[in-house]
Amino acid sequence: MTMRPPLWADRQQAGVELAALLRERLTDDADLVVLGLPRGGVVVAVEVARVLGAELDALVVRKVGVPWHPELAIGAVGTTGVRVRNDDVVRYAGLAEAELDQAFRTAEEEVARREQVLRDGRPPPTLAGRTAVLVDDGLATGATALAAIRIVRRSDPASVTLAIPVAPLDPDARLLVEADNFVALAQPRRFGSVGTWYADFRQIEDEDVRTLLSR
Repeated sequence: MTMRPPLWADRQQAGVELAALLRERLTDDADLVVLGLPRGGVVVAVEVARVLGAELDALVVRKVGVPWHPELAIGAVGTTGVRVRNDDVVRYAGLAEAELDQAFRTAEEEVARREQVLRDGRPPPTLAGRTAVLVDDGLATGATALAAIRIVRRSDPASVTLAIPVAPLDPDARLLVEADNFVALAQPRRFGSVGTWYADFRQIEDEDVRTLLSR
């Protein structure tokens, strides 16, 4: 069986290509702020911000996984108390409400810890009246991206664009409704996992993100 080649060598290449597409789509928006979703999304966002000449920061959100299958997302949480539930997965996992609440609480504690580590005392950027561009390295269930959109909306931006190198052909409809713009370089019919679309999809650590944000 012939293996499908990846689309990008690494996240940096995907970021450069994504920035080129965004430059075409956001021609009337001068006041941009690019927000990468840690950890891998920040690597993509660095290239987007560099090419567009935009302010860069990170927006900390976290996937909430099924306790015995962490990669299967039952939802996502952010730093402002936003909780997004993936009801199909919740039903599939058969979690009781107490188990569900505990999973969300654990994720919220990790979000608070990571926010403190990554931001290192810096205040978050001002978003009111600006064009916020949310960037991740790929879209799977969409729960994390949806939480990010809802967090940013609370700061009254002029618009919110979700920009992703690769996403499913039919993403969560809530994303298309709640984001003003949805931009993806590729939406393959057979999606698989995000990592299969990169030749180099190495794990990104918190210290890597801190270094990128401090440049």
